[in-house]
Amino acid sequence: MQVYLDNAATTALDPAVLEAMLPYMTDHYGNPSSTHAHGRQTRSAIEQARKKVAELLNVTPSEIFFTSGGTEADNTAICCSIDSHNLRRAITSRLEHHAVLHTLQELEKQQKIQLDFVEFDERGNIDLNHLEKLLRQPERALVSLMHGNNEIGNLTDIQRVGELCAEHDAIFHSDTVQTLAHYPIDLKEIPVHCIAGAAHKFHGPKGVGLLYLAKGHKVCPLLHGGGQERNMRGGTENLYGIVGFAKALELSHTHMDEHSLHIKSLKQRMIEGLQEQIPGVQFNGMSADLDDSLYTVLNISLPPSEDNDMLLFNLDLNQISTSGGSACSSGAQQGSHVLRALQCDPQRGAVRLSFSRHNTTEEVEYVVKTLKSLYPVAVAQ
Repeated sequence: MQVYLDNAATTALDPAVLEAMLPYMTDHYGNPSSTHAHGRQTRSAIEQARKKVAELLNVTPSEIFFTSGGTEADNTAICCSIDSHNLRRAITSRLEHHAVLHTLQELEKQQKIQLDFVEFDERGNIDLNHLEKLLRQPERALVSLMHGNNEIGNLTDIQRVGELCAEHDAIFHSDTVQTLAHYPIDLKEIPVHCIAGAAHKFHGPKGVGLLYLAKGHKVCPLLHGGGQERNMRGGTENLYGIVGFAKALELSHTHMDEHSLHIKSLKQRMIEGLQEQIPGVQFNGMSADLDDSLYTVLNISLPPSEDNDMLLFNLDLNQISTSGGSACSSGAQQGSHVLRALQCDPQRGAVRLSFSRHNTTEEVEYVVKTLKSLYPVAVAQ
């Protein structure tokens, strides 16, 4: 049996999304910047996609910009907000995705900003009291805190973070890559200046992302060239990717309730199965809390074993695809910066299991059985 449980890294393309994209790969190929009929046809498709995405997020189309993915969206939001608003200070956490963390650390290295880190508890929950304390400092700041942690599944109350930022005149950016299509996000209600998304996290195509810039939050472009995306992103648009993004987000919203119920049931079965079969199993962060974590992510901590260095390899030999943390540093076994920040026991094996609507109870049972076989003499720690 082949089992794919690395959906926080990327998801399978939905056939309906591919169907929506295909005409723009074959028949409708005009450059959207061209003024002839072929160009006008593809320009119309992009604007219809923008309108659909804006409708689903309850914003205006003029606040939606398409990018090459979440990383570009995060970089644009952070770098361009800091440059355009002459900010000299930023606040984030050590649990952020590297698209945020490395970007801010590079700006600090270049002496463009002072970088402050908000504290969190032993399970990775952001300390909002400490955030408020940091925001009381006189210099205006950019705050970048993700909505859902891609490794440990923790959810941050971005409504409250946004309110704190508004109280202290801070600019708020949130990486919503893991939550955009899994939770209802009403951007009219959440006081956030910028969010980032990526289609391949919710059964859309790779290579296309979203940047939301709230009306009134003006920033300079990151990429210059042809004036596309209303002068915010130079470069010919990823036409069929944008069409696919809108279709994937529409499908996710239409079926959100049924998909979340199915995935939550799989996650609960996985938790219960591991607890029954592997004495000493633990769960990192908030990921085992079904009501207060990403329902798509479960980060497990397995008993100390001399074979833990080979854990992902052994799972792969059993045709189970998982991750040891964030998959975006692809190929390198550097360990998880998030688990290090939480001071998790390095002797314990860590595996991130991330689910989608395509997974089944049979797959869950196979994974539990396989992990049990790898820990035949596990004892409670």
